[in-house]
Amino acid sequence: MENLFIYLKQRKYFILLFLAFAAIFLSTFFLYALPLQAVLYPIILCTVLSILFLLWDMNNIRRKHEKLTALSHLSAQLMLHLPAIHTQDDADYQAIIKALQQEQMQLQTDMTMRYQDMVDYYTIWAHQIKTPIASMRLTLQNEDSALARQLSEEVQRIEQYVEMVLAFLRLDSDSKDYLFRSYDLDSIVRDAVKKFAGQFIRKKLKLCYQPLHTRVLTDEKWLSFVVEQVLSNALKYTREGSITIELGSPLTLCIRDTGIGIAPEDLPRVFEKSYTGYNGRNDKKASGIGLYLCKQICHNLGHSITIESSTDKGTTVRIDLEHKNAVKE
Repeated sequence: MENLFIYLKQRKYFILLFLAFAAIFLSTFFLYALPLQAVLYPIILCTVLSILFLLWDMNNIRRKHEKLTALSHLSAQLMLHLPAIHTQDDADYQAIIKALQQEQMQLQTDMTMRYQDMVDYYTIWAHQIKTPIASMRLTLQNEDSALARQLSEEVQRIEQYVEMVLAFLRLDSDSKDYLFRSYDLDSIVRDAVKKFAGQFIRKKLKLCYQPLHTRVLTDEKWLSFVVEQVLSNALKYTREGSITIELGSPLTLCIRDTGIGIAPEDLPRVFEKSYTGYNGRNDKKASGIGLYLCKQICHNLGHSITIESSTDKGTTVRIDLEHKNAVKE
C-alpha cells in the first residue's frame, strides 16, 4: 500500500491532467447542451485504458525498484548491470553512477597502494630495529649489576613492542605465515617463561608450573606470542603473590595470577582494539593492543581465549588449544 501511494504521488501530474481534460470535455458538452452520454463513454474508456497503463507502468517501476534495491547491497565494483535506460533522466543518473564508481575504484586503488607502502616500510623498520636491540642485549649480558638488569628488562620490553608491531601488520596481510604442526606445549611455555625470568626474580613472584606433558596442533611462533603477551600482562599487574601455569580440561592452557584484577565493567571489552580500561588508564604506557592481537591470533589458529577476573583477587586467562576451523592454514 505504501508503494502504491508513492507511485500515485510520482504520477500525480499525469492524473491531474487527465482529470482536467475530462472536466473540460464535460463542461463544454454541458454548456452547449449536448448529450453528456456522448462524452461519458469516451471518458470511461480512456479511464480504463489509463488505469491499465498505470498498472503496467507501476509494475515496471516496481521491478526497477527491486533491482536497484538489490544493487544497493553490492559493492560499487559489482554494480555492473544497471536497469535499462528508458528516459534521459535514467541516462544522466547512470552516467553519474559510473563516474562515481570509477572515482571510488581509483581512490581504493590509491589507498591500497599507500597502505601496502606503509606496511612494507614498518615491516622493514621492525626488522632493522632488531639489530641495535640485539647489540644492546649482548652488551648488557657482559655486566652484572642492578642497572644492567633493569636495562635488560627495558630492552626486552622494546623487543616485545617490536613483535607487537609485526604481529599487527601481519594480521590484515595476505601472507600465509602460519605453519601448523604438532608441538610440545611445555617447550613453548618454558621458552616464554625464560624471557621473563628476570622480572619474576625482581618482583619476587612465585611461579607455579608443573610439566604439562601434552602436544598441541598449532603454530609455534604465533602461540608463543600469545603466551608471552598473557605472561607480560600478568607480571605487569601482579605486585605480589604468584603466577600459575597449568593445563585444564580438555586441552586448555590456564595462566592465573594474583594481581589487581580487572574491573567488572571493563571485562567484556578487554579484547577490543585500543581499549585500555581502568588499569590501562592508570598505566600510561598501556596501548590496548596486546589482548586484541591475542584474540585475533587465536581465532586464526583455530583456538579461543577467554578471561575471568575479580578486582584485587587476580585474573585467569584460558587458551583453548583445540584446533577448530583455523582461518589460515
